[in-house]
Amino acid sequence: MRKISLILIFIITFCAACTVSEIITAEKTELNVASLNIPENLLLDIGILNFDLGISKNNNPEKTGIYEEVREAESRYLPYHLKTTLQSTGYWGAVRVIPSSEVFTDIYVNGVILRSDGEYINLKIDVKDVTGQEWFENTYSAQTGTRSYSENRDRTQDPYQKVFNDFANDLHLFITNLNKKDIQTIRQTSELLFFSDMVPLVFSDYLNRNENDTISILRLPAENDPMIARLRQIRERDRLVVDMLNEHFANFYYGIALPYEGWRKKARENTISIKETKRASAVRALLGVAVTAGSMNIDTSDTSRSRRNIKRATQQVGIDRGIRTIIEAWQIRQSANLYRAEIGELTESFIAEAAPLSVRVEGQTRRLTGTAEAQYEGWRKLLKDIYQLETGFPENVDLGLPSRSTNNDPT
Repeated sequence: MRKISLILIFIITFCAACTVSEIITAEKTELNVASLNIPENLLLDIGILNFDLGISKNNNPEKTGIYEEVREAESRYLPYHLKTTLQSTGYWGAVRVIPSSEVFTDIYVNGVILRSDGEYINLKIDVKDVTGQEWFENTYSAQTGTRSYSENRDRTQDPYQKVFNDFANDLHLFITNLNKKDIQTIRQTSELLFFSDMVPLVFSDYLNRNENDTISILRLPAENDPMIARLRQIRERDRLVVDMLNEHFANFYYGIALPYEGWRKKARENTISIKETKRASAVRALLGVAVTAGSMNIDTSDTSRSRRNIKRATQQVGIDRGIRTIIEAWQIRQSANLYRAEIGELTESFIAEAAPLSVRVEGQTRRLTGTAEAQYEGWRKLLKDIYQLETGFPENVDLGLPSRSTNNDPT
């Protein structure tokens, strides 16, 4: 009996150590917001690329809980939410989700999703400017709380909001170390790169690509050059196309907001349940072994037949209960796999192609179809098709405003 008592004491101690302590309140970071308007010539434009999925080639969803469909959605959803966060600070010019690095902008933001399971978010984000100068690379992490997905929470705050605020604050902190000349150089470089891409024979010698893969300005064009005015007009049209593609990203962002939050909430519940299940199954298995072993050690010998029969019956009941507990623990382990299966059911309709984009060129309407990336690639080819050697764009080229519908009248 002393052995049984020691075993029970050990089990109670083990159970106490296995208690799951779930975080009650998620950590928060206050977002730094500009208190005064910043002059436009000191505002840099930001381009955020789709995040890398961060999935290994030998990923096994049943073991890792990482589903490609979900990560595909997150690779588009998270950048757009980062865009909305940066825009709300007032420290930047235009903040766009860009379809590719072929879009010429002042700052490029790339990210990799290291972990995202509803409970934890872990992103690696790096930033560089258009000159090729690396700004910084950091890893941002957060853990959600029990009320992060509650119905009455602040809907303006994403459950992962801490990582977005942390990054936005870091980005602002970095730019405070740049002077006005640095900012002007970045803006001039992005403009000259666009000019050089459109008219390489004229502008290729305005920039120098250095050995360390950075770009420096050799000279600047004259402000009264009529070609500069035309190219700036073309660049504005290019930006309008990117803005129109951002509407597609916005539609995707708002379209999956509810099912994605539902997935994250469920994924978090499942993650917590799996932790509890694994601990409970381990405890139950240990308890079953203990009860079985203790029951088998009961001394069934007795001079009285009735007492001897009672002891034997007690022993058999204990053994049966221990075996049932072991079986139950095994069943709980098996049920943990079912939680992950539920996650995949919410990921089928996340990804969709962009609606056709219509642009007017020389009085004709051209339609760009496919994904946002494919549409922008088609747009850039269209720009280069109407390029004229040495003279740049002809005076009569009419690059009308892009629209999603051919029925919209350009303004």
